[in-house]
Amino acid sequence: MQAQNLEELKRLVLKVLPEIIKEDPVIKAYIKDLLKDSFAEKDKTEDRIEKLYEELVRLREDSEKRWQEYLEDRERVWAELERQREESNRRWEQYIQERDKMWAELERRREEERQERERMWAEMERRREEDKKEKESIWAELERQREESERKWEEYKKALEEQREILMQHSKILEEHSKAIQFLMEEVKRLSRKHDSTIGALGACWGLHSEESFRNALKGILEESFPVKVERYINYDKEGIVFGRPDQIELDLIIKNGEIIVAEIKSSMSKADVYAFLRKLDFYQSKEGVKVSRAIIISPMVDPKAKDVALKNGIEVYSYAEDVEGL
Repeated sequence: MQAQNLEELKRLVLKVLPEIIKEDPVIKAYIKDLLKDSFAEKDKTEDRIEKLYEELVRLREDSEKRWQEYLEDRERVWAELERQREESNRRWEQYIQERDKMWAELERRREEERQERERMWAEMERRREEDKKEKESIWAELERQREESERKWEEYKKALEEQREILMQHSKILEEHSKAIQFLMEEVKRLSRKHDSTIGALGACWGLHSEESFRNALKGILEESFPVKVERYINYDKEGIVFGRPDQIELDLIIKNGEIIVAEIKSSMSKADVYAFLRKLDFYQSKEGVKVSRAIIISPMVDPKAKDVALKNGIEVYSYAEDVEGL
């Protein structure tokens, strides 16, 4: 209801207010004063219009000045383009003259080349006729030589077959000789190694060489003769199981495809050395927690009694590294 009354009041004010403003100067002045902040005054408006007009005049003068500069630049550009066009025409005429001159020169050379080709073809035709006659003579000679060569070739093949039979016999004999020589060389090499091992053992016994150098020599022979790896096992016997007192224990381990063979490589072996080897073997099995399936002694000088003890305890005995079986 209040909203409806407010709308009615607004319509009434809009209808009556214009007439009141015309008839009542007080209300007119009041409304003017009330709205002066919302509308610019006439003097200020005219001043703004005057400034706007002056700006428009300035912009027009500036535009005319720029248009005049543009016209002057355009004239300069047209003059430069006209100069370049004339220069281009001059160069084009020069190019046409040079091209005509070049074509005339090419035509002259083409005519000279045509005449030269005709002369060459005539010369070639003459030579072809001469070559034809010469080739016929050569072919006749070649045919004669071919027949002679075939006759000689048949004689050569016959002689060659005879020589081949002789060479095959000689080759068979040489192959047999080579096998015999190779066998003898292997035997000599093997005997030489055994001889060196024996000499090394004697040297170690007499103090001329160290036991270590002798062991290294036999280690090298083993690794060269068989697909094995020889390593040195070293441990410390704190309880003195092997020698009755704490001491360092050394053994040789021959490794082949993961299998470990315990070995004793020495220049000489006595009965006491064999017993010491047995104790070292027990120490190794106890310390490493393994069961040794094979133990060997490699020494060029083994006391017969020592060998008997070794064999009774399942130890294989070899005088030379090349003689070890099963590697």
